[in-house]
Amino acid sequence: MHELVETVDVAAPPEQVFAALVDWTTQGEWMLLTDVTTVDGEAQEVGGRIEARTGLPLPGGRRLGVLDRMTITGWEPPSVVDVRHTGRVVRGTGSFQVRERDGGSTFVWVETLELPLGALGRLSWPLVKPAFVAGVRLSLRRFARYAESRAR
Repeated sequence: MHELVETVDVAAPPEQVFAALVDWTTQGEWMLLTDVTTVDGEAQEVGGRIEARTGLPLPGGRRLGVLDRMTITGWEPPSVVDVRHTGRVVRGTGSFQVRERDGGSTFVWVETLELPLGALGRLSWPLVKPAFVAGVRLSLRRFARYAESRAR
């Protein structure tokens, strides 16, 4: 298991940040190379399911990449959404946390990942991690701008 914790400050109240976060189908506007869809409803409670496809865009709006299936395991508006990654490649847990601070919020993204491919996955993680972290950090900066721009 490998844990990644990244944060970004957002100049918006927690309710606005949380609403931007859980607007699942617009996550592609801020999450790098990713499109998100809901499964069987709006996914606004424990048990809700979402799917994120991360990868290179193809003609017709599809992506060539990894399908990340998630089930919501924790739902505490406006502060926490926890998920379990249940896909073939991406497995583990994630937590999206919105913390109030003076003048706005801090968004915390936590991933605890089970690396795929056994020993090969563990050996390649030091090579893959810098690009993965850079992508998460870029996505977080984009999220801050996105959340700040949304009307309450």
